Amino acid sequence: MSSTPTSPSPTPDAMTPAACATQLRQLFPALFDGAPKPLKLRIQADIQERAPGVFTKQVLSAFLRRHTGNHAYLVALSKATHRFDLDGQPGDEISEEHRKAALEELGRRRANHEAKIELEHQQRRNRATLLRDFQTTTLTPANFCALKGVPVEELDHLLELARKEAQEAPPQDRRPRPPQRRR
Repeated sequence: MSSTPTSPSPTPDAMTPAACATQLRQLFPALFDGAPKPLKLRIQADIQERAPGVFTKQVLSAFLRRHTGNHAYLVALSKATHRFDLDGQPGDEISEEHRKAALEELGRRRANHEAKIELEHQQRRNRATLLRDFQTTTLTPANFCALKGVPVEELDHLLELARKEAQEAPPQDRRPRPPQRRR
């Protein structure tokens, strides 16, 4: 009868946060397996008590920082009413301060994401304008770059990127727009 070899668990000193997550899911599936649940405050001490010598303080801290900073965890914290212990049992209520902090962090991340998308769209529009202007100019590339404030060595790359983006873009609505009223 042959047994399948199993990979040994990493020693606490060599454990990564990802390996820590795997160990925690195995040891405490009610809390760490499945959708994130808000953790009981000072859960690290409970883990060390129930699994002595398995995790170093550093790796457990690194895992918990990553876990509690995760988007899904913040959503769970903002919506749940209670925190959960290692057995998955509800404990203390989540304070309004902690719920508010989670919502603020989610809002900050959303705003950063939207700003990043808007910046990408603006850069794309800028490249399209650069391409259109370059196609209609009579200036030399060096003079065109000086006028537009673009380094000469970047022009070809920007124009190529703009051409590629123009090919990928959905066809624009070509219907004439009604004239705008002047006030």
